[in-house]
Order: sequence, then C-alpha cells, then structure tokens
Amino acid sequence: MDENEKLSDEAIVEKVRSTDRDLYAILIERYQHKLLRYVTHLIKDEHMATDVVQEAFINAYINLNGFDVKKKFSSWIYRIAHNVALNIIKKYPSEVPLLDTADFVSDEDIEKEFEQKETVEMVTKCLEQIPLLYAEPLTLYYIEEKSYAEISDILRIPMGTVATRVSRAKALMKHLCQKN
Repeated sequence: MDENEKLSDEAIVEKVRSTDRDLYAILIERYQHKLLRYVTHLIKDEHMATDVVQEAFINAYINLNGFDVKKKFSSWIYRIAHNVALNIIKKYPSEVPLLDTADFVSDEDIEKEFEQKETVEMVTKCLEQIPLLYAEPLTLYYIEEKSYAEISDILRIPMGTVATRVSRAKALMKHLCQKN
C-alpha cells in the first residue's frame, strides 16, 4: 500500500496544493462511489449523477486552495456535489426521471432476494414521495451514514434542523410505507 493512501483526506489536500497534484486521484477513488450513490438518490438518474459527481470533483479541484484543512474534506466534497445536483434539478426539473428499482445480487435463496427487492422498491417509492427537504437528510443519515454534524455542514443548516428534518422524514416514511 502506498504511504500516501494512508494519509487523511486533509493531509492529501495539503500535498496536492503544495507538491503533488496527482494525489488528487486518491481522493477521487475514496469518494467517487459514495458520491455517486448519494447524488443518484437526489436526481434519480445514474447517468446524470455520474456527470454531477465528475463536475463536483472538477469544481473541488479548481477550488482546492479555498478548502479549510481544519474541516472535513468529506463534508466539503459532499456539499459541492449537493450544490451541483440541485443546480441540475433546477435546470432540468422535467428531465430528471424517477429512479429505477435497485437490484440486489445475492447468492442466497431466491425468496430472500425477492423480499429484499420488494422492500427496496417500497422504501424507494416512499422516499420519492417525500419532499427533497426531508428526503435528503434522511438519505445522508441512513444511506450515506453521515453524522448530524456532517449533514449540517453539507446542507448548511443547523444541527437542530437536521435532527428535526430526519425525525419528520422518518414519520413521513412510516406513514407512506404503511399506507402503501
């Protein structure tokens, strides 16, 4: 394993800014799949999400000197991806299709796989019905496993508001999923 891969995100940013711009590839490798998953939940189109993530990495690279290494790089890059995704949603509101059902590949029995797929379809359907205002923090918390503090940084809202929105989103999800 390369010594640079053991470094924190913030230490890599420092090295990219001062000596070795090629190390930015390590940050891309660390966050590419996570950001793609997050953005896909926002805009419901994997191809568009790929473009959004690529643009987020480009924007982050261009603005790397503005990053405060005392803060978490992960929150910063998620925030950039969030902003790019929202710009796409605003620019092409009617062109953002609904998310196709997610497939679970499993070596286990077919019945369990079917139940998982059915559950994912139901949760996705319910998640699509709640406003983005609530769906976004819920996705960040449960799917992206971000803390309230990180969500607060990403969405630029107070932690209390994050807690309120997650709580309301859970209540909405429960209501919608029970109704369906």
